[in-house]
Amino acid sequence: MDEGRKIVCPHCDTINKAPADKPLDQANCGRCHKKLFEGHPVALDEARFARHVGNSDIPVIVDCWAAWCGPCRNIAPLFERAAAELEPRARFVKVDVDANPNLSAKLNIRSIPALFAFKGGRVVAQQAGLTDPGMFKAWVERFE
Repeated sequence: MDEGRKIVCPHCDTINKAPADKPLDQANCGRCHKKLFEGHPVALDEARFARHVGNSDIPVIVDCWAAWCGPCRNIAPLFERAAAELEPRARFVKVDVDANPNLSAKLNIRSIPALFAFKGGRVVAQQAGLTDPGMFKAWVERFE
């Protein structure tokens, strides 16, 4: 019997067990009572990143970016649109590499934008830059 999926709240970082018999897009956090999915990427620092990636039963799609990066700014609206269209099938998160240099080093980021898909706490796909706007959907379909 499916007992639900672990989903980390984007507001308070509580690990929730979302009931299997209710749609995830209607799920609320058991602690702060806010919606678990709002159709927008979640900005994470290193500690929050570890919690979300390590405790989520859905794919986590990550955009590692910096404010000064032109290609990062170009990808931002596409990433935002992907979050709006594909949540709650996946969690979409953004990590500012300048504010999180240790995480950037752990992920071995050498150029940005750097895009990752995580499943079960592990990197299952990665790419430097975005060559195909349909990549986010393909990743979600492949890893959900």
